[in-house]
Amino acid sequence: MHRSRNPEQFSRPLPQGGIVSLVLLWALCARAGAADFATAPKDTETPIHHLVIIFQENVSFDHYFATYPIAANPPGEPRFIPRPGTPSINGLTEGLLTHNPNSAAPFRLGRSQAATCDQEHAYAAEQRAFDAGLMDRFVESTGSSAPGCDPKEVMGYFDGNTVTALWNYAQHFAMSDNFYETTFGPSTLGALNLVSGQTHGATPPDLPGGVTGGTVMGDVQPSLDDCSKPGGIVMDGMNIGVLLNQKGITWGWFQGGFRPSGRTDSGQAICDASHPGSNGPKKRDYLPHHEPFQYYRSTANPHHLPPASAAAVGKSDSAHHQYDLDDFWNAVSANNLPAVSFLKAPAYQDGHAGYSDPLAEQRFVVETVNRLQKLSPWKEMAILITYDDSDGWYDHALGPIMNASSLPAYDLLSGPGRCGVPSPESYPGRCGYGPRLPLILISPFAKVNFVDHSVTDQTSILRFIEDNWRVGEIGDQSFDQKSGKIDHLFDFASTSHPGPLFLDPRTGQPLDGPERR
Repeated sequence: MHRSRNPEQFSRPLPQGGIVSLVLLWALCARAGAADFATAPKDTETPIHHLVIIFQENVSFDHYFATYPIAANPPGEPRFIPRPGTPSINGLTEGLLTHNPNSAAPFRLGRSQAATCDQEHAYAAEQRAFDAGLMDRFVESTGSSAPGCDPKEVMGYFDGNTVTALWNYAQHFAMSDNFYETTFGPSTLGALNLVSGQTHGATPPDLPGGVTGGTVMGDVQPSLDDCSKPGGIVMDGMNIGVLLNQKGITWGWFQGGFRPSGRTDSGQAICDASHPGSNGPKKRDYLPHHEPFQYYRSTANPHHLPPASAAAVGKSDSAHHQYDLDDFWNAVSANNLPAVSFLKAPAYQDGHAGYSDPLAEQRFVVETVNRLQKLSPWKEMAILITYDDSDGWYDHALGPIMNASSLPAYDLLSGPGRCGVPSPESYPGRCGYGPRLPLILISPFAKVNFVDHSVTDQTSILRFIEDNWRVGEIGDQSFDQKSGKIDHLFDFASTSHPGPLFLDPRTGQPLDGPERR
């Protein structure tokens, strides 16, 4: 890869787990009747010619992987038995489980407790919870105090009896235990960082609770979207979509509910499609502040116009590469899988606490991955599953300060008004890295039952796209200049590859039996 980056990265020592040496014979995964896809262009840095990013909502690493690979296995819940030699992770030790520095101890949530309260996950609140690296103020700072909620719930975690599919994917493929949200803060910041590594450049430059000094710090709406609430913003600068367009690489952002449920007399889109959430009330499928490309004039599709045809998906037309999830599968059926695809579940399946839960999320993820593994392009595909932010859920790991900031009343990580010592020319309000998040790689080129301990963040995905398709870099203080590589998750040298893993969307267990691995 042709770039020089030498960030000063540091983190706490992580446990070095043994890596199982398991070689699985490569098996053709295209079933009878599967589409005969055109050969992908061989113009990539690696054998990956199709990247699919499943971008979910609001989960810290410990919230889903605190005790991996050990599950409680109570009666009535799907069992999880780890493979022998599964590597250790930087999870919750016995000491952290029984003598935690927080005012409440971490505790296991079972399947019957899947629907939880939404926790506090603001930029300043999360820094306050980290308490200069002591990681001991989560109950007071990010625990939900909404009616009917207990702030101590923020210490809850699920195990392999509830997030069973993700644990099984980690066993069969590869995962990271040292992957971070690029900055502190809620969904919009994570989404913007994923596609640009940049939360600075907003107009207007100041909005109460949302934008300070031109930097996005809260869940503000994109003005360039008919389905947004008033009072939104527009982002300046580059994003990965523009870089891909300049090189003629097909791509798209596909989000549940993006297709309008109707239109006004003037032609504006109406986005009222909804489903009952895990907490009961209906939730709109499409949430504009989860769609990062709608913030940029260069990539926005304000009126949610459809693509000209399934064959046009991924190419530049009136849809501007912004689509409904159905457009993705229509393109797949037309033998037109884009090179880079971002998939966003409808809200009720995105895993966001308060209106979704791990079981609803599991159904979406498993059904999606099962379908992708049946395609001919699977042999050249990488699927990444990750999240936009932590929701404020407890995680015990402190990441490195890769970007300093000193905004009074907002930056609190290393003291009042402080997150390290920023340089005079740096943009404000981008303290990071933020909380630790899950990252799973599913691919024929994934290392098997492997845990990567190297430091990476959301913009490491951005960097992989930049490098693999040779499209250049974002620039303008984008975090892509500081990101570590996710390459450690891959094994491009081996001649043997892990085959597909088909799971039950309801239980998360292998379809050929829960004990067979």
